[in-house]
Amino acid sequence: MNRKRLQQLTDSLVRSAKHFNKKEVECLIKLFHTLATESRDRFAAVGLDRNMFRNILHCTFGMTDDMIMDRVFRAFDKDNDSCISVVEWVEGLSIFLRGTLEEKIKYCFEVYDLNGDGYISREEMFHMLKNSLLKQPSEEDPDEGIKDLVEITLKKMDYDHDGKLSFLDFEKAVRDENLLLEAFGPCLPDIKVYQL
Repeated sequence: MNRKRLQQLTDSLVRSAKHFNKKEVECLIKLFHTLATESRDRFAAVGLDRNMFRNILHCTFGMTDDMIMDRVFRAFDKDNDSCISVVEWVEGLSIFLRGTLEEKIKYCFEVYDLNGDGYISREEMFHMLKNSLLKQPSEEDPDEGIKDLVEITLKKMDYDHDGKLSFLDFEKAVRDENLLLEAFGPCLPDIKVYQL
């Protein structure tokens, strides 16, 4: 990438990815191109493909849940072309790493709304909680414990009592108790693993 193009892209992204300064944006663009070149060598993609992005989430941010990593990929991939562009990379990382509570609430809700219908259903909660909980050897059916956990979660977070979480339910619950932001599995970087 030539210097003029880098400068134009940096100037544009500093406005849209407001949590990074100019130098940080420039470094993220250069990192993206390094990673995308590695990805292209393997898949001839124009950016970061799903596997490369998942590898970054796992190795850099300590994420291990396949379902959550796929949903994080979809949250970054705004144009749904199955490839993370440099703009999606920088803007996504801006929220992922340094977003405001409001931005993180929207991001987490998008990750947890598995089918994109605007709600987090009982079934979606069940699948995410089942993946994020450690399996304990016991005589009782582990699915029963997860079903109980879903019901407890709904009692705590479903303010309009319709049996599913709307964005407004999720937002109110998280504002009342910030720890509920990642209630259905870790989808933000672990501060202990990574600090920018």
